[in-house]
Amino acid sequence: MIPPKEQLKKAIEEVGKFVNQRITEFKSLKIKNLTTFDFRPFLNIEPYDADIFSEACFCILTANSSASLGIKIQKEVGIEGFHTYSLEQLYEIISSKGHRFAMQRAERIVLLREKEPLLLEVAKYEDGKKAREILVKEIHGYGYKEASHFLRNIGFDDVAIIDRHISRWLFEHGLVKPRKTITKKVYIEAEEALKKIATDFGLTLAQLDLYIFYIKTKKVLK
Repeated sequence: MIPPKEQLKKAIEEVGKFVNQRITEFKSLKIKNLTTFDFRPFLNIEPYDADIFSEACFCILTANSSASLGIKIQKEVGIEGFHTYSLEQLYEIISSKGHRFAMQRAERIVLLREKEPLLLEVAKYEDGKKAREILVKEIHGYGYKEASHFLRNIGFDDVAIIDRHISRWLFEHGLVKPRKTITKKVYIEAEEALKKIATDFGLTLAQLDLYIFYIKTKKVLK
């Protein structure tokens, strides 16, 4: 197996421009509450607009699913749809894309509308870890991973997304001990391990996540 540092060097050479593009798209959400995502050449999907609320919905959709499926649903529903579509309309679109938990996700999106002011307020924070604690406490369906995912996608760079791709990469290289369950303590331990790697490479946690995701999937998504 190629050592982790060699894998990262190779990934930076191969997709550095796409990672930087994605980070710019994320930062636009934090600054303007609007961005245009372009996932080409990794997904054959035309660029589309997103706001902070639709990005929070995207993170609900990807839980126990995939980024590519979440992206396809986010594009079809659109900014206006996430704000206004009925439960039935959302369910129809989500289920038509093959999501295993279509009704549950539609319900969570409708409930999330009540929390949009909180999401917009949290987006103004500078401290991602402080913002994450609030989201985990206040947003139904958000654990540490989902909250970190949302924050990274709206321009924060000081929290890590410990999903199956990242945790597997850490386990494979002996950077953290294998665990069956990702508790808060295990999550923070993995986040610290990633922070050390990011510092060594002069990267943020947001950039590092995208590079590791690329190493595991050959895609730069979000």
